[in-house]
Amino acid sequence: QVRLVESGGGLVQPGGSLRLSCEAFGGIFSISALAWYRQAPGKERELVATISSGGYTDYSYSVKGRFTISRDDNKNMVYLQMNSLKPEDTAVYYCKLGVDWGRGTQVTVSS
Repeated sequence: QVRLVESGGGLVQPGGSLRLSCEAFGGIFSISALAWYRQAPGKERELVATISSGGYTDYSYSVKGRFTISRDDNKNMVYLQMNSLKPEDTAVYYCKLGVDWGRGTQVTVSS
């Protein structure tokens, strides 16, 4: 079983940046696709970004051009660089590997 631990969330002003990290313990990281999801209060969990084992990336329309997903297979880490943050980006952000989820990290965008 894989354990995923997210970090890097916090409070940021609109227009600011945050970098989320997710470390994986267990599993076969280097051949796995990875994803970041988010869930805002009262809303369904939504896919934000994905990265394949070969490094191909894809993004939801709402974050394309502002967020960047990346991975470091040597460290079993996946990252989400978030720029030009908006209040509507406020949510708990989760990383996902296969069928396993982390516990999430809160991102709040507010002045």
